[in-house]
Amino acid sequence: MSKVNRFEDLKCWQASRKLVTEIYGIAETGKLLKDFDTKSQIKRAALSSMSNIAEGFGKFSNKDFIRYLDIAQSSALEVKSILYVLSDMNYLMTEKIDELHRLIDDMRNLTLGLIKYLRNKETQKTS
Repeated sequence: MSKVNRFEDLKCWQASRKLVTEIYGIAETGKLLKDFDTKSQIKRAALSSMSNIAEGFGKFSNKDFIRYLDIAQSSALEVKSILYVLSDMNYLMTEKIDELHRLIDDMRNLTLGLIKYLRNKETQKTS
């Protein structure tokens, strides 16, 4: 993996940013527009995912960075869980829900891949 100097260069952050954009977009449509609690929760969870990647990047140890990445991927799962509510309540079309699930899965896979890379790097340091 090449040296990354800015969190904006991380693929997982880029994917999370795309997810945030999509979530903020759907939050201003249909039934979700007036469901202030659910709208707020899904937006906060998506934003938490993106922000934790950035915040973790600024930490001085890989161990701390991994902790923030884990929080980020967990927040993405929170978004995924809320999507089931949106589906059950018929707030969004099935195609949009499926698209958002794919975005979350992609973001999580990238984040989990970075966690694995950082853990391996830590293991090599102590060997």
